[in-house]
Amino acid sequence: MTETTPAQQTLVDHAALAADPYAVYAQFREAGPVHRIIGTDGLPAWLVTRYDDVRQALADPRLSLDKRNAAPGGYRGMALPPALDANLLNMDPPDHTRIRRLVSRAFTPRQIEQLREPIRRTADQLLDAIAVAERADLIASYAAPLPITVICDLLGVAPADRLDFRSWTDALVAPDPARPFLAKEAVGSMLSFLTQLIADKRTAPTDDLLSALIAVRDEEDRLNEDELMSLAFLILFAGYENTVHLIGNAVLTLLRHPDQLAELRADPTRMSAAVEELARYDGPVPLAIRRFPTEDVTISGVTIPTGETILLSLAAAHRDPHRFTDPDQFDIDRDATGHLALGHGIHYCLGAPLARMETEIALAALLDRFPDLTLDVSPSQLQWRPSMRSRGLLALPVRTGTTKEANTNR
Repeated sequence: MTETTPAQQTLVDHAALAADPYAVYAQFREAGPVHRIIGTDGLPAWLVTRYDDVRQALADPRLSLDKRNAAPGGYRGMALPPALDANLLNMDPPDHTRIRRLVSRAFTPRQIEQLREPIRRTADQLLDAIAVAERADLIASYAAPLPITVICDLLGVAPADRLDFRSWTDALVAPDPARPFLAKEAVGSMLSFLTQLIADKRTAPTDDLLSALIAVRDEEDRLNEDELMSLAFLILFAGYENTVHLIGNAVLTLLRHPDQLAELRADPTRMSAAVEELARYDGPVPLAIRRFPTEDVTISGVTIPTGETILLSLAAAHRDPHRFTDPDQFDIDRDATGHLALGHGIHYCLGAPLARMETEIALAALLDRFPDLTLDVSPSQLQWRPSMRSRGLLALPVRTGTTKEANTNR
């Protein structure tokens, strides 16, 4: 195949992407496997759209996550202080291997399974609060607080100290162009919070993940101070952010496919397979984290120069008809194994088993509690986070199907 380097850059239409990202990515995928684009953030990048290419690129050691390998004058990205920037999403081996090995001890199947009952209790408590009303916003009242509670319990953050993490995340992932200072304030708030939290854990360690990581830092000296702080930031930030949207998007998908929802209600044993299909069909991460080639690389005949930014479109790959039959159809009986919503290769999501468990429990508990759950607005009225890199609802208004009389008689 002849190697080419496309000269034309395509401006990604922000409005079209917000309205229907899958239609936009389908146009790119059908037009070709690799495109030079200007993203909605104004940054140049190379967009990879087809499943086989995306999967292979996710595991390609020549594609670096380290921003120091970005070409001069190219990628700008999120500006974080060194104390938050030395995290796994910006690292390559050997540092990535060393730090991932340390934190992976907290995410073994056995340890994750121990969280099942606490997650169920938290879900039930949140649903108890929702059940007193006929209407609810399932993002604010359920999809967000559930994973935030889980990750704070894992890190050992006391309930009284659980601040507005979600507002910080929103400011970083989907910054408001009219108020750029909010992102800077969010960074400052997170840094101050984590600095104090780590200091408290050093003084009075408890049986939690953060105390264990501090012990590794202080006793074995295998994490430096920036790595410790950055790891705490990543676990807190990534540990709940994607799960919020995985749950929210899943609920919306089920409500928009009542036949599939009815089948799932009739046979809850299909929940695990359904979650895999939900992650494929409308996952929380349309684009994998950016990568920078450490040498010129060729993908499907297109040569991408060293240091330029590569965006791997999971959203496009998941709707690739060469990998998934009738990919635009949602089908809980589909074999969706091989989806890339949780990554692939050495950067596969450490918290994938936890995210799966949380989503399965959250959906099962919700569907069991509210058999008459419906959307409270038309789908066209729903608002999505204004981000090219994150797919999540700002709110999910629903009618619970409960009545004031029923609530009074509970």
